[in-house]
Amino acid sequence: MVATVRCEEIANEKFSSFIENEEWHELEQTVQYQPVPGFGRKLTSILNVCLSEYDAEATYFDEGVRTSKRKQLEDKLLQLVQPAYQFMLGHIRTGTLDKFKEAFDTALKEGKGFASAARDCSEYSILQFDEASAGADIDQANWDSSKVREKLRRDIDAHITAVRGANLSELTSLYETKLNEALADPVEALFDGASNDTWPAIKKLLRRETETAVTGFSNELLGFEMDEATKNKMLSNLENHARGIVEAKAKEEAGRVLIRMKDRFSTLFSHDAESMPRIWTGKEDIRAITKTARSASVKLLSIMAAIRLDDEADNIESTLSLALVDPKAVASSNKSISADPLASSTWDKVPSSKTLLTPVQCKSLWRQFKTETEYTVGQAIAAQEASRRNNNWLPPPWAILALLILGFNEFMTLLRNPLYLGVIFIAFLLFKALWVQLDVADAFRNGALPGILALSTKLVPTVMNILKKLADEGQTGGSSAAPQNNPPPPPPKTLQSGLSSSASSEVTSSENKNEYSSPSTHQKLQ
Repeated sequence: MVATVRCEEIANEKFSSFIENEEWHELEQTVQYQPVPGFGRKLTSILNVCLSEYDAEATYFDEGVRTSKRKQLEDKLLQLVQPAYQFMLGHIRTGTLDKFKEAFDTALKEGKGFASAARDCSEYSILQFDEASAGADIDQANWDSSKVREKLRRDIDAHITAVRGANLSELTSLYETKLNEALADPVEALFDGASNDTWPAIKKLLRRETETAVTGFSNELLGFEMDEATKNKMLSNLENHARGIVEAKAKEEAGRVLIRMKDRFSTLFSHDAESMPRIWTGKEDIRAITKTARSASVKLLSIMAAIRLDDEADNIESTLSLALVDPKAVASSNKSISADPLASSTWDKVPSSKTLLTPVQCKSLWRQFKTETEYTVGQAIAAQEASRRNNNWLPPPWAILALLILGFNEFMTLLRNPLYLGVIFIAFLLFKALWVQLDVADAFRNGALPGILALSTKLVPTVMNILKKLADEGQTGGSSAAPQNNPPPPPPKTLQSGLSSSASSEVTSSENKNEYSSPSTHQKLQ
């Protein structure tokens, strides 16, 4: 009984002295905020001192009582220091996890495969944790650190999963961006110059770029060591994304098809085969040119009406050509069928998921297209008529025929009296002189009305100038012949021909000049 009481008192004293121990108190406070190097060794030493003091004071008491109370004291001490041990394990787990993250990131940056880097770094980190936790163990207890170890493994696996998902997402975004850059602009350019080879060219481009992207993406996925099902699914998603880019671009261009049609019509209608601006001289067949330009616009509309990435034939182009470009042929060939081939919301042999423009929408777009391009055709017709009027100097055939019939009597009069021919010849010479002086062809080059206005301002001065020249010629001739009683000997024939040619050139000169050469020539003769 005395041994029991005394051993219990000693145990309580030693427990109290342990609590008040400065070394333990410092160790307990420090381990709450940071790991303590040599934690297990230090704590084991403090516990051994406490238990040794108990053994020394209780050594003369009953062994059974002494051992029992010692066990109770040891349990109380271990219960007291276990939270500090857990703190220490927590610091070890956190430090090990941080070191794993750093080593894992370094391995990835060095180009090591994701799966091998994750495996090597995680195994090394678990080994580090085992060594560090072994250093935190104390000799007096056999505490199990497996729960903390499992938590560390779960944290490592969670980090690997997060990084794996982020890397896969980054890779996917990278190759999707490459596909977008490789497909968007070329597809738009192909739609801009839409022709029979547009969709085959788009399919070829899509297949080439998709194969390139899938090959590169597949090689990148090798380092992740994923199962084939997951890998195939990701590759399939990339292929679908590439197809989606083309389909989205096709839908976008289908929304601008009216603008594309008007541009195509304007290009073909207003430019010739050599891409030179067309000048409407009156010789062009506007009906044929209009039909050709509209046929090209219908072809563009048919190309944009549906998505043709699969090897499936359709009759959209023929239906639109017959219904829009040559509707009379459709009516004559389908007299028994009164239905409109475009009065439908679906195309034959084309699923609705591949339809960009329904037949009804195509008909509405064509009606709007014709309305907005009729003005251009009308302007061309007006320009052609104006050009014909400007270039046609002869009267119409009916007027020529009337002149021949009504002028028969005048023709017979000329035959009976040939003097009229001389009058007509003199009138022709005067008219020719006026024509040259006024430059009639150049005046009418800019149109009939501007030409008439220009000639009206120059006609009277020109006539007066010609008459003045003739009067001056007559006065000069009379004054030179008056003082001489006897006529002078006739000049040489060559001189006479020079004078006559000089006078005729002055009358018919092309410019309204006031100088003339007859007086000077006459003075030379004197």
